[in-house]
Amino acid sequence: MATLAPPRPVMGALDRIGTTPALTCAAIVGLTLAGFALDRMVDLSVQHLLGLCCWVFLIGLLRYATSLERVQTLVVVVVATFFEVLGSVLWGVYVYRHGNLPMFVPPGHGMVYLFGLRLTQTGFMRAHHRTMVRVALVAGAGWALAGLTVLERTDVGGAFGVAVLSFFLLRGRVPHVYAGVFFFVAFLELYGVAMGTWAWKPEIPYTGIPNGNPPSGIASGYVYFDMAAIALAPFVLEAVGWARGLTGRRQAAGPAR
Repeated sequence: MATLAPPRPVMGALDRIGTTPALTCAAIVGLTLAGFALDRMVDLSVQHLLGLCCWVFLIGLLRYATSLERVQTLVVVVVATFFEVLGSVLWGVYVYRHGNLPMFVPPGHGMVYLFGLRLTQTGFMRAHHRTMVRVALVAGAGWALAGLTVLERTDVGGAFGVAVLSFFLLRGRVPHVYAGVFFFVAFLELYGVAMGTWAWKPEIPYTGIPNGNPPSGIASGYVYFDMAAIALAPFVLEAVGWARGLTGRRQAAGPAR
């Protein structure tokens, strides 16, 4: 009689994380907590290793995503990395600890998008999505008001971002996704700044506009990344399908004579 192969509990745990939205969100939060805490204690060479681990983690999560979700996530990575280079390296609105663009930042943007997406797929968010959008609106408005009145640094730039975010929470195509992204980005920014992973300049360079550390409305930038993902992903999939079809036709036709 044939014997069954022994169970693989590690792979089983990874499968549960990848296929259970709440566990996916928890794993992303856990990686963020551990990653930023480690980053403040290591030099640049080890920071590259942390970035590699983030890439491996993101690729692992994408194994459980649909083709559309994979493309959307990769579009966010590309678009967000472009704006990271623009906003940090070239413009200097914020600066990372080593003055570079850390290797963990591009996959980190992909994980932010997946967090917002998976959060909307949890039972809690499905049951309370309208309430969570309202909470995001109130929390964003309260943070913006505090930045204009009582916080140590005046945050005019953040208040403008909150106004943009509020518009999309009220009129956007997927407000519950934007709400989920707001909650995670708020945690990400507050924790990242507290850990010294990056810091925002007191004013937006060349504008004189006061900015918070972090700005209250920074999640509005992620809304644009999400919009780019939703808008561009179908075209990317169509282009990939066309390229595969063209390759298949060439192979079927055989070598040219």
